[in-house]
Amino acid sequence: MWQLDWSKLAEVLTYDPSQPMIFNSGLFLFLFLGFSLVYALLQKKTTARLLFVTAFSYYFYYKSSGIYFFLLGIVTVSDFLLARQMVHTVAHWKRKFLVVVSLCINLGLLCYFKYTNFFYEMLCPLWNGSFEPLDIFLPVGISFFTFQSLSYTLDVYRGDLKPLSSLLDYAFYVSFFPQLVAGPIVRARDFVPQIRQPLRVTNEMFGQGIFFIVSGLFKKAVISDYISINFVERIFDNPGLYSGLENLFGVYGYALQIYCDFSGYSDMAIGLALLLGFRFPINFNSPYKSDSVTDFWHRWHISLSTWLRDYLYISMGGNRKGKIRTYINLIVTMLLGGLWHGASWNFIVWGGLHGAALAVHKFLRSLLHRPKTYRSTGIRRFFAVVITFHFVCFCWIFFRNTTFEGSQTMIRQIFTSFHPELFVQLITGYWKVFALMALGYVLHWLPDSWQDACSRGVVRLPLVGQALLVIVLIFIVIQVKSSDIQPFIYFQF
Repeated sequence: MWQLDWSKLAEVLTYDPSQPMIFNSGLFLFLFLGFSLVYALLQKKTTARLLFVTAFSYYFYYKSSGIYFFLLGIVTVSDFLLARQMVHTVAHWKRKFLVVVSLCINLGLLCYFKYTNFFYEMLCPLWNGSFEPLDIFLPVGISFFTFQSLSYTLDVYRGDLKPLSSLLDYAFYVSFFPQLVAGPIVRARDFVPQIRQPLRVTNEMFGQGIFFIVSGLFKKAVISDYISINFVERIFDNPGLYSGLENLFGVYGYALQIYCDFSGYSDMAIGLALLLGFRFPINFNSPYKSDSVTDFWHRWHISLSTWLRDYLYISMGGNRKGKIRTYINLIVTMLLGGLWHGASWNFIVWGGLHGAALAVHKFLRSLLHRPKTYRSTGIRRFFAVVITFHFVCFCWIFFRNTTFEGSQTMIRQIFTSFHPELFVQLITGYWKVFALMALGYVLHWLPDSWQDACSRGVVRLPLVGQALLVIVLIFIVIQVKSSDIQPFIYFQF
């Protein structure tokens, strides 16, 4: 006789810190099938559908961060009420006060959970105290949903957006699970108009959704996880034990790993949203094809770079207060962008290097009287891409290492103990890793038209063909998986 296994049900309903829910887990795929069935049944019942998705999103976040899901509720309710109050407030100073309150709530939560130990460690020497880190849990995705909610109140304050009248609609926007824990940071102006639209998933949207999900899962679970576990982690954990050649390829591996990991999540988020009838903006656009650092930040984590530009760089004056101030604004923006990634001097150095490079590029472009639309071509573009790629890789050394000593050791090994004679031995010993790295970089540098053609091909496939494509990919993932499911890198941010 069939009996309900209450222990299994409890596992599904309760938070397990050792196994947070992520897109590439079997549990999520199983739950999403059930979710999709209910979602389809509520197609014409908009309010019930919004309520159902919001409840599932809070459950999804609970399975990712446990009891800290209440922070999502605090941010949602406070920003909704503050934005509503701005409409009824005529005095400019009162509106400014309300937006400052929103900034304090969002950034206050972010600073407490993310930076308390960082500043505590800095201040300890002032009273000759010994630093012992406080036991503060970093909720998954707090950097993303606080920035997303802040963009709403800032847009309302600036008059660029009318506030929502329904708390349910706003809760749906902030908590929408595809992008909740690792982006992209979706602006309210892009998403809110879609909320109350009649639910309609065209064949093209469905096919594109499948393409993005398959592409993202392949990047994350096949390329990123495999080269990370089997090569990159070993190099970065003990760079002094390896030659400069091995360290250099470790850096190349990490550059591909973080791209496939993060863009893979974004692709899956975009794909899931399409299956649910919503469109997200593209978050990555072949960033290693960039011919300058400026171009790189037009292609890498686009939702964050545009957020920093619109709400930080422009708010500080942008390029409106002279060249020197422009360069300072660029550097400060990227320093804070580095700090956004984590409470570590490594991230600040990473952001500072990018900020300095952006300032230098802007200075050279001004010196050579190059317009913003200028693009190098031919052999000049080739060398520009190579130089930009290696600068980005150099910066990744500081981003990935947890200590300056590790970064210094890696750089020293590359420049003083290279040992090129180990090349054949290295390739032979890690041939599977390098085969996947070669595949990843080749796919990345293929013309955009090829990706568009693949997307159209998946759209034209019959439903059976699309299902078969997903099954084949899952089979490949199972074959290459060599350990437990790896969390996404940006979960820590």
